[in-house]
Amino acid sequence: MRAVHFGAGNIGRGFIGLILSRAGYEVVFSDVNETLVSELRRRKQYTVELANDTKDTETVTNVTAIDGKDASAVADAVDHADLVTTAVGVSILRHIAAGIAEGIARRVARGAGPLHVIACENAIGGSAQLKEHVFALLDEATRAKAEVLVYFPNAAVDRIVPIQHHEDPLHVQVEPFYEWVVDRSQMAPDHEEIEGILYVQDLEPYIERKLFTVNTGHCVAAYIGYIAGYATIQEAMKDKKVVDSIQGALEETGAVLVRRFGLNQGEHKKYIAKILDRFRNPNLTDEVTRVGRSPLRKLSPNDRLVRPALQAQEYGIPTDHLALGMAAACKFDITEDPEAVELQQVIRSHGVSVALTRYTSIPADDPLLRQVVEKYDIINS
Repeated sequence: MRAVHFGAGNIGRGFIGLILSRAGYEVVFSDVNETLVSELRRRKQYTVELANDTKDTETVTNVTAIDGKDASAVADAVDHADLVTTAVGVSILRHIAAGIAEGIARRVARGAGPLHVIACENAIGGSAQLKEHVFALLDEATRAKAEVLVYFPNAAVDRIVPIQHHEDPLHVQVEPFYEWVVDRSQMAPDHEEIEGILYVQDLEPYIERKLFTVNTGHCVAAYIGYIAGYATIQEAMKDKKVVDSIQGALEETGAVLVRRFGLNQGEHKKYIAKILDRFRNPNLTDEVTRVGRSPLRKLSPNDRLVRPALQAQEYGIPTDHLALGMAAACKFDITEDPEAVELQQVIRSHGVSVALTRYTSIPADDPLLRQVVEKYDIINS
């Protein structure tokens, strides 16, 4: 069995590639990083280290790579794949769509069997977004045939993998915990399940629970921690005020999740506690600048701060801590982050209210936006 995975970065190697290799797949990474591609081709293996006290290490074998810039090689790999996965960042999906589309066109032309394409991204409906990009590049006849041959099941993925620096460019450190959940209802009827993946009939509760607990909590930790002067999430988690802010935000998102999906309140509190313990992991060094990067995406209407805050507002649930997280995101001033630079330029030129309305799509006179501006003014005072 062969899996083509787009993105040979830390998540790709330390999570998706690891699980697929364990399950017996030959994993072909597609990436534009020449060093990673050449090393994977040469060595055909790499090591993954768990961020635990014993630093357990596993060698991932039966892997190789192709140059993501080589359109023909990418299309050929997709054409002959049994599975296609991605971990590139949702904003990059459109850039890899052409190679996937050409590969699908070749499969359709030769009458190949069904294919699953799973986008393992921090986004709601990541695979659906990728499908839209891919199908836009197919002609009408090919698109019609692909509709019944190619499946794009949505997924929720969860594993903390910090930015890291090793002498070995392929070695990667990951936290012990992981969760990869796939929507079974969007797959081929006779699909074979992959060990290490949880298949569910309704993905929405899983992905929103993950996004609005892990991702919401992580970015609040990053933005509040940044304002407090901490370099890493682990340092920030030693500050009770920071932890109280994260806890408050997760209680707000938790109230939304319990209301929307009927989650057991006691069980969800345990889930929140587990997430906070993961953030504290002393064997990880996770920089606030990594976790907080791309603030415009994190402030977008359907992402981890704004979406649960709007839902909370709809249900009459307080949004004090989510509003604080959104306000803190507006103070994330990192010159190496293009989105942070753009956000600060708009704030300086037009004010924080205009900036928030532009990127969150919340009207200026909305009570939630006014609450965020008030929190911003308090931070500034």
